Amino acid sequence: MDIYLKLFEVLFPVFFVVGIGYYLGKNNPKIDTTFITNFAANIGTPAMIIYALTSTGISFEIFKNYFWYYLIAIFIFALIGIIFLFSLKTKDIIRELPPFIMPNTGNMGLPICLFAYGSQGLGVAAAISALIILSHFTLGVFLADRKFDINVILKNPPFYAIMISIFFLYYKIKLPVFIENTTFLLMYATIFLILMSLGIALTRFKVFSFKKALISSIGRVILGPIVAFLIISYFDLSGFAAGVLLIQCSMPSAVLNYLVASIYSPKKIVDSVASMIVVSTIMSFITIPIVVFFALKYFN
Repeated sequence: MDIYLKLFEVLFPVFFVVGIGYYLGKNNPKIDTTFITNFAANIGTPAMIIYALTSTGISFEIFKNYFWYYLIAIFIFALIGIIFLFSLKTKDIIRELPPFIMPNTGNMGLPICLFAYGSQGLGVAAAISALIILSHFTLGVFLADRKFDINVILKNPPFYAIMISIFFLYYKIKLPVFIENTTFLLMYATIFLILMSLGIALTRFKVFSFKKALISSIGRVILGPIVAFLIISYFDLSGFAAGVLLIQCSMPSAVLNYLVASIYSPKKIVDSVASMIVVSTIMSFITIPIVVFFALKYFN
C-alpha cells in the first residue's frame, strides 16, 4: 500500500499543475505564454540546471556516467524513429526525427524524478535533461533545418549554465549560498510555470494525422522504457539513479521540438511534430504511472 501512496504523491502534483494549465487554456484560448517561454529559456532553465547539478549532492562521476548512458539511449531512439518513420512511408524522415529522440525530460521528467527520489534524483535527472537541452539546440536544429548553426548554441543561456555547472562539479566547488538560494527559488517557479504551459499547449496543438501520431507515440512512450531496461541490464545499473534513467526514457515528446520545428521546418512537418507531442503526452498519462511504479518498486 505504501508504494501506491508514494506513487500518488509523486504524480498528483505534476498532473494537477498540467491540469491547471489545460483549464486556463480552455477558458482563455488567447492567453499569452510568451512570458513563460522567455522566462524559462533565459532565466528559469539555466537556474534549474545550476541548482540541480551543483546543490543536490551528485558527483561529477555520476553526471558523466548518466550523461553517456542517455546518449546511448538517444542513439537507440534515433534508430527506432528511423524504423517507424520508414514503415509509415514518411517523406522527410530527417525533419520528423526530433520528437522520437528528445523526450520531455525537463517539463515533466525533472519534477517527477524530484518527487520520486528527492534532491539526488533531481541531480541525476538534471544531468540527463542537460543533454537533451544541448541536443535541442544542436541536433534538433540540425535535423529541423538540415544545417548546423553554431550561433544557436552561443546565444543559448542554458548552454552556459551547463558549462558552469560542469566546472563546479568537476572541481568540487561549493556554490555560494546566495546563488544556491536564488537558483532554488527560480527552479521551483520554473517547474510550476513550464508544467502549466504544457497544459496550455495541449489545448492549442492539433492532431492532423491521428493514426500516424499514435503509431509514432508508441515508439516514444512504449519503447522508451524498454530501451531504458536494456541499458540498465547491460551496464548492471541499480538504485535511484537507474530509476531516474527509466523515468526519463519514458517521457513523451518535448514541446521544445515543436518550437524548434516551427522556426526551421515547413508547416507540414510542424503539424506532424505537434500531433506526436499531443498524442504521446496524452498516452503518457497512462504509461508514466506504470513506469514510476516499477521505478519505485525496483530501483530505490
